[in-house]
Order: sequence, then structure tokens, then C-alpha cells
Amino acid sequence: MRRSHRWAQALLLAFVYATPLFFVLRMDQVTDTDIWWHLRIGEWICEHRAIPHTELFSTSAAGQPWAAYSWLFEVLTFGLFHKFGLVGIVFYTSGTVVAIAAAVHHLLRRLSSDFTFGVLLTFFAMCTMARDYTPRPWLLTILFFTLELNILLQARKTGSVREFLWLPPIFVLWTNIHIQFVDGLILLAMASMEPMLAKRWPAIQTKLSVKKMAGVSVACLIATLVNPYGAGIYKVAYDLVAQAASLDQIIELAAIPFRHLDDWCLLFIALAAVFVLARVKRPGFFETALLAFSILVSFRMQRDVWVLTIVGCAIVISYFSRKDSDQFQVQVGDVPVVAFATGVFAALAFMIMGVSNGRLQAKLENNLPMQAVNTIRKQNWDGPIFNTYNWGGFLIWTMHRPVSMYGRNTDYGVEKVLRTMETWDGESGWDADPDLVRANLVIAPAQQPLVQLLRLQPCMEQTYSDDIAVLFVGRDKASEGLQHADNTFCRNRLELRARR
Repeated sequence: MRRSHRWAQALLLAFVYATPLFFVLRMDQVTDTDIWWHLRIGEWICEHRAIPHTELFSTSAAGQPWAAYSWLFEVLTFGLFHKFGLVGIVFYTSGTVVAIAAAVHHLLRRLSSDFTFGVLLTFFAMCTMARDYTPRPWLLTILFFTLELNILLQARKTGSVREFLWLPPIFVLWTNIHIQFVDGLILLAMASMEPMLAKRWPAIQTKLSVKKMAGVSVACLIATLVNPYGAGIYKVAYDLVAQAASLDQIIELAAIPFRHLDDWCLLFIALAAVFVLARVKRPGFFETALLAFSILVSFRMQRDVWVLTIVGCAIVISYFSRKDSDQFQVQVGDVPVVAFATGVFAALAFMIMGVSNGRLQAKLENNLPMQAVNTIRKQNWDGPIFNTYNWGGFLIWTMHRPVSMYGRNTDYGVEKVLRTMETWDGESGWDADPDLVRANLVIAPAQQPLVQLLRLQPCMEQTYSDDIAVLFVGRDKASEGLQHADNTFCRNRLELRARR
């Protein structure tokens, strides 16, 4: 009976690990516009066998110092795309999400041996983080953060630092994959402060010493310097944080809107964690500081809801009373069974959702300006391109040409990003936007207000239109003649050409 119980638990675990795949597969992974500039950078790195240090893919920031801080992620995803096509993008997201589910469950299981509660809380956490299941490097940040938190909580409980040996290699990978390795350093700093404060306040209890934490902290800091940009990676991190605070127009950087169920699930996790800590006579410094940090990060920026989700669930389960009748019984020898069953469930999910390169290509063409790009290729039009912030990455991948702007906003500055958004909204001064004025090709989303304004400009010709995109090409100099001198936009274009 005991063996059958173990196998039943193993199959249930596999099902829980694979269930988040349905969130992944019902999202249009290939229409995530940022993945395309990541692929283009990965392609460039593989072709040139080098890491770029200057901006190569936009005209407005060409030649400026620039860091491909996610270069390892970009090489990985390009390799998957090169091998499997569009399905390779889905493989990356699916595989990483399954790994996150396993890591979250392992974290919770080590804090409480109650099988049912651990499984339910894992499932709840994975549902709450579903908005983050896109082909981005932050999925690996979620995985590394969970692994680090698991190691630190276990070390605080047992006093053993054997698992600390994993932290420097994790930080080497993390630093070369995603800039949010800084979150991991903050987590490490909070854990390091606890034994220091415990020397002054005996009420703070930990089995870790100042010396041990100082040693691992120094090792991890050194590990973060093993990247193509050395200590300069910290300046990149600072610039990203400073700019993100001013870019609420970008949905993923905005605060939680509380318009969806998962928003309220996150709030529930936060309240539950606060309630649990409030009931404890002497709540740990690390847990309290960690919860405060996670609330600040997650409510400030909705793409970081995973921080509070994982931290909150860990705090809740760590103070949960254990049931002797419902203990976790899966053993190390059962891991292959869990892995095999997870793979079977994953394969079934791919079959049920009908994942294939053909279907993904159809989704791509129905959501992104593929036909407009094909028209440009066919006509062999050249010249500077003016595009939206979101479409830039897709265009540099499909056209292999520089664009006016794409998702790497650190190269442009907040003012330039906001100016471009105002231009596309047709606000006052749109006709003096330097990137638009110098453009020979404008690839516009069909519903943007700027489209209607450009249709009225005699120096621009609409050459293609569908439900997704409208394409404008600048007329030659003769047709832009002085008869259009009373038109501000066309006059600005003429003056720019005269200066050249």
C-alpha cells in the first residue's frame, strides 16, 4: 500500500508540474514582440562569435555603448529556433515553466512535509504567476531566485552551508542571462544582515554565522563579474531601474491594475503571509524583510508578481502545522518516474493544443506585420524605418535592418521613448519628430492615430494596407516640391534633405 501511495503522489506531482503548460500553450508565444530582437541578437552573436558592445540594431542610437546583458539567453533561444523553428520558442517557455514548478514545489516541500498543502500551494502559485509565462529571460530569473531562496532557507534552518557551493555557479549563469540577478544579490544581502543583527539582538535567531555569510556573499559578487562587461553590468542595471520607473505606458512595467483574478490571488498571498507573520511571537528578520521587499517589488511592477508569489507561499507554508497522516512519501528513487510522467503529460498538452510550426506561423501572420514586411522585400524599398516601440524587435529580425526603436529602451532614454509614443498618438509636435521626418518607410499599426495624419501628407504615399499594418513610403524629392512648402511635415522633410 505504501508503494502505491508513493506512485500516486509521484503521478500527481507530474500532473501539477505539467499543468502550467496549458497556460503557456494558450498564450501566443510567437507574438511576444520582444523575443524577436532577442533572437536577432543571438543570431548576430553566433554569426560573429563575439558579444556586441555598441548598438547595432537601431538608427536613433547607432554606435552608442550598449550591453547585450542577456546574451546567453539569446544564444540559447536562437539555437532552439534554429533547430526546431517557431516550436523552439515554445519549447523554451514550456521547459522553463515546468522547471519553475518543480523548483517551487521542492522549496515548499522542504518547509513542510504536508503533501496535499504543498501540492495545492504549488498549483496556486503557478496559476498566480501565469502572466509571466512568455519567452523572456525573466523565466530563468524566477527559476534561479527560487533555487537561491531554497538554499538560504535550508541553511538558516540547519546551519549547514554545503549547498552554498551552488550559489556562485548560479550567479555566473544568472548574470549572463538576465539583469535581475540583482534581485538575487538583494536576497543574499538580507540573509547576510540577519546574523550581524543577531549579535546585537538575541531575539533574532539564525544558525548562520557572519563569517559564513560574508564568504558566500563575496564569492557571489565575484561570480557576477564573470560576464562580457565586468562591473559595467551594474550601471546597466541602474539605468534599467531608473527608466522603468518612468515608463508606465509599457504594460509590463506598470503597477498591478487589479482587473484579473490572478491580481487578487496575489493580494490574497500577500495578506496571508502578513497574517502568518503577525501570529508569530518572534517573526524572523529575514522573513519580514523578504516579505516587505517582495511586496514593494511586485506591486510596483506587474511583471515581477512572481517575487511576492514565491516568497509569500514560502512564508505561509513554513508556519503551517504538519499532518502526520498526509506526509510526503516520494523518494529520490522515484524522480525518474516523476520526470517520465511529466514528459508524458507535457506531450499530451502539446497534442491537445495542436502546437506546430504551421499553426504558429499562422498566428504570427495574423498578429504581426508579416505581409507588410514581405511587401517591402518584394519592392526592395530602402531608407530609414519609423516603427512603433513594440514592433521594432520583429522588424529587425524579419528585415535584418536597423529600425528607429525597439525594446531595449536603455539606449534611448525615457524622453525619447515617450516622445515616440506621443508621435504615434498624433499629439502636438508629431510632425517634427526627427525619426519620423527622416524616415523613408513607416510601418504603422492600422489603428494608430498617426496613420490618419500620414494619409493627409502629400510627401508620403500609402503603398500597402491590411487589418494589421499600413505601410507608407516617402515620395521622391521632385514630388515633394515647393508646392508643399505650406505643409509642416513635408517642409521639415525637405529641410532635412537640404541639410544633407
